[in-house]
Amino acid sequence: MDAIINTFDPISLDEMKLLRLMNRVDTKFVTTMPRLLDLLEMARAEYLMQEIDGVRSSAYTTLYYDTPALDMYIMHHNGCLGRQKVRVREYVDSGQRFLEVKNKNNHRRTRKKRISIEEFNIEGEEKHDFLKGLCWCDVETLQPSLRNWFNRITLVNKGKTERVTIDTDLRFHNYVSGQDRSLDKAVIIELKRDGNQPSPLLKMLRELRIHPHGFSKYCMGTALSNPNVKQNRWKPKLHYVDRLISRDCEGL
Repeated sequence: MDAIINTFDPISLDEMKLLRLMNRVDTKFVTTMPRLLDLLEMARAEYLMQEIDGVRSSAYTTLYYDTPALDMYIMHHNGCLGRQKVRVREYVDSGQRFLEVKNKNNHRRTRKKRISIEEFNIEGEEKHDFLKGLCWCDVETLQPSLRNWFNRITLVNKGKTERVTIDTDLRFHNYVSGQDRSLDKAVIIELKRDGNQPSPLLKMLRELRIHPHGFSKYCMGTALSNPNVKQNRWKPKLHYVDRLISRDCEGL
C-alpha cells in the first residue's frame, strides 16, 4: 500500500485543524485491502492525504473504559440511539494521548470532547473532573474493558468539506476475558462530514459496491474477544466481514 499512498498530494496537520469536525455525521464502510487499493487509485485525483513529519500511515492505540456490567457496550448492542464511549487514545508516532468522551445522539450526530493527558489511564483529579461533567455513569465504576491497535491514513477532499479515515491491521485485547483477537484483513472506512455535505467518495464507493455498514471497533472487538457477552446484534456484521474476507483475500 505504501506505493500508492505516496502518490497523493499531502496536507499538513496544521491545515487539518480547520477540519476538526467535532460535531459531525459519520458514515462507516467495511471492506478489504484489495478493494481499498482500488479505491485509493480512484481517489487520488480528488483527495489529499494527511502527512505528519513525512509519515502518512500512523499507528494508533485506544483503551476503552466501561462499567463492570459493560453498560456502554450493552446500550449500543440494544440499539439505543443515544450512547456514549469513554476512551484514551494514543497517537503512537507522536506519543500524544487524549482522554475522550464520545456521544452519539438520537439524531445520529456525533459529538466528541477531549483533553490532553500525560499518562495512559484515567486516574487523577483533573481526569475525573473532566469525566464527571460528561459521563452518564458513575466515573468511579469505570474500568479498562478493551484495547485496540490499528494503522490509519486520513484523506481530505480538495474542497476541504470532509475527512475520511481508513483503518487497517485491527487487533484487540480484552481485559475482561484476557483474549486477543484480530481483523487484520478487514478495512474500516469512516466518512466524516459536518452534516450531509456532498461527497466525491460516495460515488467511488458505490462504483466499487462498498456499501454503508455500521462498525464500532469497541463493540466488534468486544464481541470477538469475549464469548460471554451479549452479541446477537453483532453476529450478522461479523459474518458479513468474514464473507468479504473470504471473497477478496483468498490466497493473500
